[in-house]
Amino acid sequence: MPTHVITGAGSGIGAAVTRRLLERGDEAVLVARDAGRAKELAELHPGARTLVGDLANPDRLSWAFAHQTMPERVDSLLHVAGVVELGAVGDLTPKAWHFQLNANLVAPAELTRLLLPQLRVAQGHVLFVNSGAGLAASAEWGAYAASKHGLKALADSLRQEEHANGVRVTSVYPGRTASPMQAKVHQQEGKEYDPSRWIDPESVATTIVTALDLPRDAEVTDLRVRPGR
Repeated sequence: MPTHVITGAGSGIGAAVTRRLLERGDEAVLVARDAGRAKELAELHPGARTLVGDLANPDRLSWAFAHQTMPERVDSLLHVAGVVELGAVGDLTPKAWHFQLNANLVAPAELTRLLLPQLRVAQGHVLFVNSGAGLAASAEWGAYAASKHGLKALADSLRQEEHANGVRVTSVYPGRTASPMQAKVHQQEGKEYDPSRWIDPESVATTIVTALDLPRDAEVTDLRVRPGR
């Protein structure tokens, strides 16, 4: 059965796609920032394994994984975790920039690097959950959009580099999705949050599973998902 390494499995899109894969009998290895979070994820997703590594501190991922049992086979690596902190360029501090760039860009790059040997052997799939902000930046979204534009560049480069090894690479660009992150965004924007206005995480999970299940003669490279109402 396929083995999937997943970040951001605690809520939103990550939780939805993790449930979907476990329900059909796949193996899931969930990346958690610390041992306490690993316990919470194991309770939320019975049957899943956990791997502790703090995406906010990508320089330490290699050390953290060296002290754990890594999955021998990785059929897909799903980068779903993300953070956001809105603010004008004139107001954002280096701390705010590093917070978003580390979690949204540098950590996915490092996690991919560390798991590429297993992905090559399995001719696996790397899927990045990007954002509409990864295609167009708006006021107050500078740091987040920069991290997501960088994530697109990472995916595009990786796709060309690993094509000969049989590794497929997909970027998914969801519009606003009903999730704890979206609730936080609305709070930062000073707006009332109504989840019924936005994409259900299950709908994005459907697009992710579709991309993973595509026959080997084809590859979804970029997929935009917009609110349908």
